[in-house]
Amino acid sequence: MKRRNFLKATGVGASALALTPAYASDQLKLSMTMSWIKNSPGTGATAARLAKRIEQLSGGKIKITVYGAGELVSAFEVLDAVGSGTADLGHTASFFWQGKMRASAMFTAVPFGLTPQEHMVWIYHNGGQALWDELYAPFGVKPFLASNTGIGMGGWFRKEIHSLEDLKGLKYRMPGLGGEVFRRLGALTVNIPPPDIATSLHSGVVDAAEWLGPWSDLAMGFYKSTPYYYAPGFHEPNGAAEFLINRELWDSLPEDVRNIIEIACLAEHSFALTEIDWANPPALKKLVEEHGVQVRQFPDDVLTAAQQVSEDVLDDLASIDDITARIVDSLRQTKSTQIEWSKISRLPFLRARAS
Repeated sequence: MKRRNFLKATGVGASALALTPAYASDQLKLSMTMSWIKNSPGTGATAARLAKRIEQLSGGKIKITVYGAGELVSAFEVLDAVGSGTADLGHTASFFWQGKMRASAMFTAVPFGLTPQEHMVWIYHNGGQALWDELYAPFGVKPFLASNTGIGMGGWFRKEIHSLEDLKGLKYRMPGLGGEVFRRLGALTVNIPPPDIATSLHSGVVDAAEWLGPWSDLAMGFYKSTPYYYAPGFHEPNGAAEFLINRELWDSLPEDVRNIIEIACLAEHSFALTEIDWANPPALKKLVEEHGVQVRQFPDDVLTAAQQVSEDVLDDLASIDDITARIVDSLRQTKSTQIEWSKISRLPFLRARAS
């Protein structure tokens, strides 16, 4: 049933409809496209699970058809598809849109930036959501946090990285602000859609590639092409994914249906973040013990240079326009307060526990 007829016929939201037998035949049918391989560990499974959560919370009054990357539109066309109404909903990552709005990448990850929990502090409590809404408004979509892949790994490399010099000319699949940092350090960074990363790495189109963490990377089979797995993923200390809904559709929905969507996104974000931390340790063990993967740490000179360049990248972003400057300032303010708290809380505890 079309959304306009659905709302006109019922006059109430989905949760109320679930209790009203008279409307048992009415159903709002929506489409969701995503940037991920359908049902892939982590992101793909999250999108399908989120759609199911919304359906269940609505008592079956909302039905969502989920399309994987390339089935309805390509991985990099999700924003435009949702904004234009080609799809009603989307599940993707904000750093794919930095060619349209440079500030968007900050809502996925900032190099040496916020951790997943700190990112939630920013979005939910320190003005991040309002800035995000304002940034995306011209594209006709409303964004929500709706998954998190946690702290990422630095990526897969054909050759070891001994110093900053080894990054020069390296063909590296790295999107977002992390890609800009590595570009300034001398790498040749490219943004390849998720479904094509493994093929590009195997064929030699790229020398190195970053995706997520051990669980998702194991499923993608990167170990078949490259032996070296680098940490830390300083480029992606947070791996926030986004749920997008067509803004006209969002504005037309009654309050209880909006509440259903918000609650489903909150639930899935928390579930996905804990799922990834549960699944990564055994996946890393399997990569090392069964597939001979060699875990390496980025050299100190790479980390030192990358941290300085990361601040330069944010400074340059802040000079673009008013909304971008306000986003940079807001994120930095959140980071500053969280660092001060971490110095007397998390860091001492983690050091003590590790020892």
